[in-house]
Amino acid sequence: MKIRNGGPEDVPDILSLLDGAVAWLAANDRTGQWGDQPFSTIPARVDQAASYAAEPFLIRLAVDDDGRTVGCCVLSEDRGRWIPAVDERELYVRLLVTDRGRSGSGLGAALIADAVEEARRRDIGLLRVDCYAGADGKLVDRYRGLGFTETETFEVEQPNGLWPGQVLAMRL
Repeated sequence: MKIRNGGPEDVPDILSLLDGAVAWLAANDRTGQWGDQPFSTIPARVDQAASYAAEPFLIRLAVDDDGRTVGCCVLSEDRGRWIPAVDERELYVRLLVTDRGRSGSGLGAALIADAVEEARRRDIGLLRVDCYAGADGKLVDRYRGLGFTETETFEVEQPNGLWPGQVLAMRL
């Protein structure tokens, strides 16, 4: 596997990864995070994925030996609009998604290690991420296992209720 920069031509692969993640979540009765509809069928989500191919975002893709995209990490020095600000420069993980068929293979860890290296290249000492904090908290646990520590919680009002989020940070 190698990690490379992505661009507009990679948006269909990113949507495919997101669709696979939604299908896996739905099959495991975990629809609170991203619902049960494929990203590629929701125009606003397609637009969001396409927006990652432009400034201020950096797409990093994990690609297998056959050239197939098996993971994606989107980085930015701009946090999401729901996220509390910090008083220092940061690199923010705006999206992390991997091929569910390769669960446990270390793709997520490799992409986070790459994000750490990108932060260091930029001389940034803080890497942050946010995630879904509902249900059983397993996603928060996964980020903790990657070296992050919980900081703030937040909620986003959605049509079907409040979406609970957790911000996590890693000092470099």
